Amino acid sequence: MANIETPPGFEDLLPEELNARNYLFETWRKIAMRYGFVEYETPVIEFTELYRKKSGDEIVSELFSFTDRGKRDLALRPEVTPSLARLASKNQRNYPKPLKWFEIGSCFRAESPQRGRRREFIQFNNDIVGESSPAADAELIAMLIDVMREFGFTCEDVKIRLSDRKAWDIFLADRELPVDDLPKFLSALDKLEKDPESTERKLDELGIAIEDVRAFIANPSAAAELFNPITDSLAERGLADFVQVDLSIVRGLAYYTGAVFELFSLKSKHRAIAGGGRYDQLLALMSNGKVDLPAVGYAMGNVVILDLIRETAEPLARLEEYLTAKTPADVFVVVADEGERAAALSVVQKLRDADMSTDFPLTSAKFDKQFKSAEKLGAKLAVIIGSEFPEISVKNLKTREETNTTFDYLVESVRSLMEASDTKNLIA
Repeated sequence: MANIETPPGFEDLLPEELNARNYLFETWRKIAMRYGFVEYETPVIEFTELYRKKSGDEIVSELFSFTDRGKRDLALRPEVTPSLARLASKNQRNYPKPLKWFEIGSCFRAESPQRGRRREFIQFNNDIVGESSPAADAELIAMLIDVMREFGFTCEDVKIRLSDRKAWDIFLADRELPVDDLPKFLSALDKLEKDPESTERKLDELGIAIEDVRAFIANPSAAAELFNPITDSLAERGLADFVQVDLSIVRGLAYYTGAVFELFSLKSKHRAIAGGGRYDQLLALMSNGKVDLPAVGYAMGNVVILDLIRETAEPLARLEEYLTAKTPADVFVVVADEGERAAALSVVQKLRDADMSTDFPLTSAKFDKQFKSAEKLGAKLAVIIGSEFPEISVKNLKTREETNTTFDYLVESVRSLMEASDTKNLIA
């Protein structure tokens, strides 16, 4: 028998679960647009070569890749940054700089599902292309902080750990070690917290003592000039408490060239909630040197942030308030007299034309059953159509208050009662 289960690492979303994800989307879009970003979109299928060019052949093992009927080597995208670099390189002449672009879309990774990581996930990607100033880095970090604040998190809940790849250039130069060792060194350093023993072995191979590394992390003043423009900008916005300089953050991706940062929970042992940094050479790489523009960006996935929201009091309260307000229909038209169904349909259409979410019984049903249906939908008002039509009764399903109106004044009456109902709910 055919397997009809959901494939591992993927998920079905029931309406209430999809509403929770849409809450993320609406919040992400609101903050991005507040910061002057515009939305773009790229396909979920790209040529596999795009990822090889960025990350090397080893990336192929992490991809859902395939050959299509035209013998083309394709893959489901594991991230959006290479697609952005391709798109921006091709079209940047048509836009003033810097480009401030964002995308919300699916990504796929062929890896074992685990806490906070699935094979399909949604990423919120934000990038500033064409600006080399640390002001762009600060702008993105401020935006990330405001996303978290909009969800209801404070500096007591989360912290951005800020570092810079160039700080480790200084470290190696002070010890007269070749800069060519930087990629291998950063690869070892990236595992310092998770696997210190492995890190120590790899550092020994490079002739570097792990004690020297820990001492440099503990006292980042030698690299202060790299961070001060960013941290000063955030302090001027009143956001300094959300950020700490932490040189142990190196980000595993080799294309970063400057400041890097990751967002973590201070109260839960989640993987990074978001991460990003400066990648000034990627567009040149992707365009074979035709377009050389600096860039900085970050991405946030839907899985970890939604888990964290559900674990934290104020963010959870905001999510629940959103879900409560997301009813399938605000108004339910009750057909009290089946002989007036034609009139009821005209009422339904009138309310929908006025942009009110409205539902009604598709077939004949008992009066009480219709009210139960309205309550299950979470409707606020019931509009009752009976033999008295064009006179109409409108009932508040929470307070049980009832008022009368006519077909001609129905929209105004319902809108007024809806506003009054919302006000009472806010006061309550």
